[in-house]
Amino acid sequence: MMTFGYAFSDTDAFTAYGIQWGAGTGSAWGQWTEFGIGYNKTVGNFNINPQLGFTMGSLLSSGAAQPGVIGDGIVPNLTVNYGTDLLEGQFYFGYYAALRNETVAEQATNNYVHYWANLGVKVTSYLSLGAHVEELYFSGGDINGGGNLDRADGYLWLGPYVQFKKGNTGLRFSFGENLADEGFAPNDFYKLSFFVSL
Repeated sequence: MMTFGYAFSDTDAFTAYGIQWGAGTGSAWGQWTEFGIGYNKTVGNFNINPQLGFTMGSLLSSGAAQPGVIGDGIVPNLTVNYGTDLLEGQFYFGYYAALRNETVAEQATNNYVHYWANLGVKVTSYLSLGAHVEELYFSGGDINGGGNLDRADGYLWLGPYVQFKKGNTGLRFSFGENLADEGFAPNDFYKLSFFVSL
């Protein structure tokens, strides 16, 4: 994932992002990629960033059954970051909705809800510790020929994170348990993120 911001003032900025979803599963979804633009507003210790994204691929438009297409889906999303000298936190919510219907008989479009939240304490200038919760679920879709797909759980992750940061560079490791009883992604989790601000 890459992000971009251009500040108009101390409190206002244009933002953009791009995501290449993994070469493994993502390639089976028509080389699934996502790009979006938005606007960030700083209010006190909060950065509030609504964005509108679009996907290229086939996951949303045909349930990954057909070739990838531009405009596969639309992704309205919101990221809220919080930071003080002691605390850090983030909330993200995104709705992935099929923008095109490329299905054939008995295939279906897919829609998803994805959100997470984390909150941590800055133990030192370079180390912070906290907790992470994240959920992904399938919110339905339209079946070609009539009808709708039911909601289905994906995962519900809960666990700690540790982050190391020096200057504009850092690494965050989150890990934990999947609390969803059933789901299409039943594994426990870990997430390893590297970041650098240029």
